[in-house]
Amino acid sequence: QVQLVESGGGLVQAGGSLRLSCAASGTIFSINTMGWYRQAPGKQRELVAAITSGGRTESAESVKGRFTISRDNAKNTVYLQMNSLKPEDTAVYYCNAGVKHTYYGTAYYDYWGQGTQVTVSS
Repeated sequence: QVQLVESGGGLVQAGGSLRLSCAASGTIFSINTMGWYRQAPGKQRELVAAITSGGRTESAESVKGRFTISRDNAKNTVYLQMNSLKPEDTAVYYCNAGVKHTYYGTAYYDYWGQGTQVTVSS
C-alpha cells in the first residue's frame, strides 16, 4: 500500500558528503515520524535520525553535528544530509515512515525502504 524509495547512496572518501532522499507514495493520509536507520555488516540496525511531522528531530550521538535530517511534508519526502563522513558510517541506510492510510481511525503503520548502500573509504 505504501512504497518508500530511497536514493543518494554511493561511495565517498572520508570527509566527503552525501545526501539521501526517501520518497513515500501510495495510500497515504498522513505520516507522523520519518527516519533513517542503518545496518553495518554483523551489527544490529540502529537509528541514525528521525523527524516528526512538526519538525522535531532526534539523532544518534555518533552523527550529531555531521548529519542533518529534514523533510518536505507536501512531497512525503525525508532527507539526510551527511557531512564529514567517516569509514564507520559505512552501512546500508534504510528509510522508515509511520503512515496513516485514511481519515478514519488512529492507527499508523510502519513501512521500510529497500535500503541504500553508503560506503566511506579511508
